[in-house]
Amino acid sequence: MRQGLLTTIWIAAVAVCSFQCSAPGEGNTRSVTGFNEGWKFTRDTTETIIWEEVQLPHTVQIEPLVVNDMWQGTSWYEKDVDLSLQDGQRAFVRFEGVMHEADVWFNDRFVTQHQGGYLPFSIDITDYLDEGSSNTLRVRVNNENNPVIPPGKAIEVLDFSYYGGIYRDVTLSVTDDIYITDAVHANQVNSGGVLVHFTEVSSEVAKGILKVHIKNDSHKEREVYINYKLDGKDYTSETVRLAGESDTTLMQTLEVKSPRLWSPQSPELYEIAIEVMADHKPVDQLIETTGIRKIELTDDGFFINGKNTFIRGTNRHQEYPYVGYAISDAAQYRDAVKIKNAGFDMVRLSHYPQDEAFLKACDELGIIVMNCLTGWQFVGNEAFVANSYQEIRDMIRRDRNHPSVFFWEVSLNESGMSDEFMVMANDILDAELPYQDIYSAGWIDHPSYDLFIPARQHGKSPDYWNNYQGGVRKVFIAEYGDWEYYAQNAGFNQKAFEDLAEEARTSRQLRSAGEQRLQQQALNYQEATNSNRKGRDVGTIGDANWLMFDYNRGYADDLEASGISDVFRIPKFAHSFYRSQRPAAEQYGFAGIADGSMVDIATFWTESSSPVVKVYSNADEVALYLNEELVEKKLAERDIYATDLDFPPFVFDLGEFEAGTLRAEAFVNGEVVASDTVTTALEPTKLGLSVDLSGVALTTERSDVVFIYATVVDQNGTLVSDDSREVTFALQSEEAELIGENPVRAEAGIATILLRTTRFTKEIKITATAEGMSEGELILSPEMQ
Repeated sequence: MRQGLLTTIWIAAVAVCSFQCSAPGEGNTRSVTGFNEGWKFTRDTTETIIWEEVQLPHTVQIEPLVVNDMWQGTSWYEKDVDLSLQDGQRAFVRFEGVMHEADVWFNDRFVTQHQGGYLPFSIDITDYLDEGSSNTLRVRVNNENNPVIPPGKAIEVLDFSYYGGIYRDVTLSVTDDIYITDAVHANQVNSGGVLVHFTEVSSEVAKGILKVHIKNDSHKEREVYINYKLDGKDYTSETVRLAGESDTTLMQTLEVKSPRLWSPQSPELYEIAIEVMADHKPVDQLIETTGIRKIELTDDGFFINGKNTFIRGTNRHQEYPYVGYAISDAAQYRDAVKIKNAGFDMVRLSHYPQDEAFLKACDELGIIVMNCLTGWQFVGNEAFVANSYQEIRDMIRRDRNHPSVFFWEVSLNESGMSDEFMVMANDILDAELPYQDIYSAGWIDHPSYDLFIPARQHGKSPDYWNNYQGGVRKVFIAEYGDWEYYAQNAGFNQKAFEDLAEEARTSRQLRSAGEQRLQQQALNYQEATNSNRKGRDVGTIGDANWLMFDYNRGYADDLEASGISDVFRIPKFAHSFYRSQRPAAEQYGFAGIADGSMVDIATFWTESSSPVVKVYSNADEVALYLNEELVEKKLAERDIYATDLDFPPFVFDLGEFEAGTLRAEAFVNGEVVASDTVTTALEPTKLGLSVDLSGVALTTERSDVVFIYATVVDQNGTLVSDDSREVTFALQSEEAELIGENPVRAEAGIATILLRTTRFTKEIKITATAEGMSEGELILSPEMQ
């Protein structure tokens, strides 16, 4: 239906509040500052309201680890605003995400109501300001079940949790009265903000267009044009006369010679500086970051910059334990690092638009994004449908300029959409982005969609997708590895697993489930991945496993545990399988990314361990040693679970268990390229403390949240994987707090708590104690970052 290229830009000046924009010329008329501090909060509805001082991002209530009766209701936020504007200036407050209905007042005057918890909205407070006196911004937030606000379905029966509060960043922008508008909630189709799109891309030249929507809120007609700088060159647009209280879109052609093309292997980015001139004086400016790439969906497959590409993907829910959605931009980035580190080059944002900070990370790390409309097994009335259409528009306008966004899932996931809905959803996408290379995706095989994205549970496996005969759409398997094993108890090989108890067959395994069940989860994902590959020549262009991290389902008494990492982001054995499916030649050089050659031994090597040891590697050959004696050096073997894998695992039969150290060496062309060791643990003696930064330092001047791990180890520092003792954390800091169960029981030898900072300018000391253990200590210092 659409062929060609999409090029996108992250709108840095709007999305990030930690800096101010600077213009390429003189003047600095736009400032963007953080608005996260100095808020008061209450959910108390009694006559004597108790206000609490809070910092954003903020969740209405700290929830337990397993959430099945999450807090829902009305809460209030207030902030005193000390702001004076000069003549000809305007002020805007932008909320990145409020869950999910917000009523806003400024100085006791009602400003707006916004419905929808996953996308931003802006308010113009200029005409509400009282100069020379105190100003108050007040927001009423409600996250109760509401059938007209996507996802619409009641939380008691929804398969994920949404959390209350102003849970994303808020920024304050001060501009001239001639300014670049915010793209979200623009009234006109294909208008608002900045749009960049490259329509012709090759290794020799990239050509495209730049659209800048400008509004004149003054009463005076002005001569307006834009200067912009791209790839070291300066350009100037035509001049237009813009009447007072009107708007216009200035369009300019773009050209970059010998462009550095964006791809998952090489996510090259460009900066573009845009300066608005009125009567030859600078009045507004934005600095954007752009990537140039060419994507094509054809009968022969999916192509990135002319290269046929099979996409290795996963799914992600954006929640953290205890604090829900209220996590920092740095925490969003760390999740993206973990996804890349797991061997994936793609993520599906199940099942709603996620924080733009996460998309920025995907831009920088080279992670393809399938952007998703909010929905799960629900279609509501006309008001719900209208809100869904508006969400499609706002999602596109917010995210159209990200180089990582390849696919638009304008589909209500697993919902019985009407033909009218599907046609209109795609018509909106076509109107907002009328270019050949914009690809829509839907879970229903409907002619409106470019890409058919079934989950394995949506049909009889595996012929449904391996032998797909639709003939029009390519197939991307959007979910696999979970439900077919949970519901059918043994995937596609019932007889092979008939000796396993029902709970041991499923892919939903907590880290505490034990070695055998974690190995079974990894085998389930391997079997399903191998089955997917069989359909590569008859329709599939890639797949996304379900899923990256464990999460809360909102209604359940347990965590949904099919993640290849747990809710605390600690990897399971399945994580090693996916890492092994990335070719060693794909080396990225990003902080925190374990790329290149790898080898992982998938056992804890205890007395209860199977003597048949599986080793995951992307190398040609692996040698396994037990206590420095060679067990065997061998090539990978292709059994029924590995017929079509790029890198089958290596299986070694040691005959019987012998305590000690297993060491694996991976070889390429006869040379050792990677190694791994696993040692039988002795008696536990001490606690080791660590912080999960994933290559991203703690934020110094803003709130941040990180995981703190207390690992139960023996005298040699070896993890005691079956230990579940109670661990108590303590903190010394004026700028941080611990969040979570405390004391907390270790799970598979690791106890986890959240550290939330307000800022990080002073040393933070954390200790952990447990009965019979030496104390663990961790000191975090700004100077050590």
